Amino acid sequence: MVGCRLAGVWDKDVAEVIGMTEVLLAVGTRKGLFIGRRRGGAWEFDESPYFNAQAVYSVAVDTRGDRPRLLVGGDSSHWGPSVFHSDDLGRTWTEPPQPAVKFPKDTGASLERVWQLHPAAAEEDVVYAGTEPAALYRSEDRGETFELVRPLWEHPTRSKWVPGGGGEGLHTVLTDRRDPRSVTVAVSTAGVFRTTDGGASWAPSNSGVSAVFLPDPNPEFGQCVHKVARDAATADRLYLQNHWGVYRSDDAGGQWTDIGEGLPSTFGFAVAAHPRRGDTAYVFPINADADRVPAEHRCRVFRTADAGKTWEPLSAGLPQEDHYGTVLRDAMCTDDADPAGVYFGNRNGEVFASADDGDSWRQLAAHLPDVLCVRAAVVG
Repeated sequence: MVGCRLAGVWDKDVAEVIGMTEVLLAVGTRKGLFIGRRRGGAWEFDESPYFNAQAVYSVAVDTRGDRPRLLVGGDSSHWGPSVFHSDDLGRTWTEPPQPAVKFPKDTGASLERVWQLHPAAAEEDVVYAGTEPAALYRSEDRGETFELVRPLWEHPTRSKWVPGGGGEGLHTVLTDRRDPRSVTVAVSTAGVFRTTDGGASWAPSNSGVSAVFLPDPNPEFGQCVHKVARDAATADRLYLQNHWGVYRSDDAGGQWTDIGEGLPSTFGFAVAAHPRRGDTAYVFPINADADRVPAEHRCRVFRTADAGKTWEPLSAGLPQEDHYGTVLRDAMCTDDADPAGVYFGNRNGEVFASADDGDSWRQLAAHLPDVLCVRAAVVG
C-alpha cells in the first residue's frame, strides 16, 4: 500500500513479459500527488505524497525529448491553483516565479483550477492546459508559461455555456500527430469543439450526441461530454463518454454514433483508448447520474475490441463484493508499455492496475484521499 514498499510481483508469466521496463504512475488526489514506480514486476510508491493537502486535478507525463517531464495542476486552498513541473521523475519540483496560467485582466475571470495538461502530439515543446472557467491555454516551453487561446474564449456561443455539476471546466484536449493545427477539446457542459487552423476558429462538434437533460435533446452545443479519447490506429476515430451515452466518431468528431449497446449503463465519466491496438477502448459504467456508484454495484472495467460493436466486462482480480467506488473522468488511463498497462482510481481512494491490457488486475493502493486523476508512462 502507499506509504510502504509493495510486496510481491505480478504472476510469473506477466513479470517475464514486461521484463525490466520502468513505468511511472502518478495519482492525483484531493490531498496530494502519489507516485508509484514499477521496474520489472514489483511496484513501489514514494514514502510521502507531494503537494500535501493540495487537490491535484491534472497530471501529465511528457516523455518527449531527452528527459521525461512531469506536469501537475495543483490547487492549494490557501495559495490557489498553480502548475508545477519536475525533470527528475518527481523527486524535486519547480513552480514558475509568475503564475504559469493566468486570465488576462480584460477577461474579468480568475483561474479556479487546471483540469487538464496535455503534451501536444506533433509539436515537441507545446503543452496545452484546460481550465475552469472553461478556457484553453497553450505553452511553447513545455508547460512553464501559457497563453490564453482567445478565439475559443471569445466564441460566440460562450455566453450560453452552463456549468455542469462539477463546474464549467475544459477537461479534455486531444491533438493530432498528423497535423499540429488540429485540436479537439471538450467542455462541461458545452460539448466538443474543434479547430483545424491552429485555434484561430472553433466549431461545435456534437452532431449525434444526445443531451437528454435539455428540452431539445439534439442541440448544436450544450452536451455534457465527460471525456473523449482517440483510437490508437485510426486517428480520426474518437470515443466519447457522455452524461448518458457512449459514442464513436469515425471522422474526427464530425458525426457521432451511439455504441452503448451491451453496457450495463451508458452513464459514466471515464474513457481511455489502448495505446497501440486499434478499435480498443475502455469505460467504467456508473449506475446513473442520480446514483453515482459502479453499475450494478460491481467493480468492472468494460473493454471493446471492435470499436464499440461489443463490450466485454473485465473483473479478474477486482473486488467481487458490492462496490461503491466511482471513477472520475481523468481517473482512468493506459500507459505505452507492451502489453499495455491499464489503470484506474476511485473516490474510495483505491488504485487498481493491469499489466496485460486489462485481462487481470491488482490493487496497488487503498485508503487514499479521493482519486481525481491518474497518468502512467514508460520512463525507462
